[in-house]
Amino acid sequence: MRISVVEIEVPNAERVMVTEDTLSVDLNDGRTISVPLAWFPRLLHASRQERKNWRLIGKGQGIHWEDLDEDISVEGLLAGKPSGESQSSFQEWLSGRKPRLTNRSRRRRKARRA
Repeated sequence: MRISVVEIEVPNAERVMVTEDTLSVDLNDGRTISVPLAWFPRLLHASRQERKNWRLIGKGQGIHWEDLDEDISVEGLLAGKPSGESQSSFQEWLSGRKPRLTNRSRRRRKARRA
């Protein structure tokens, strides 16, 4: 019996968009892949500004978020692989983050001081 090996060329990322619940990546072959943001807890817990601070790595083979120390590969997205980070590692990262105040909580603090 013969087994054929099929080589698949993984496309590169060209553009990244992160919403409150979705990570979408435009690929250089014309496709856009979207996955739930819940797959990547660091992105899920990031501020809007942190989510915007990404850069392509490996000529588009991956995406890096400097502020979050998060790297995601296009190959992993296409394979449907969520973050492989352990719960303990994520909890350690999360506990080391400075609490972020929302506009609403800032207004409440100002109102209490007045």
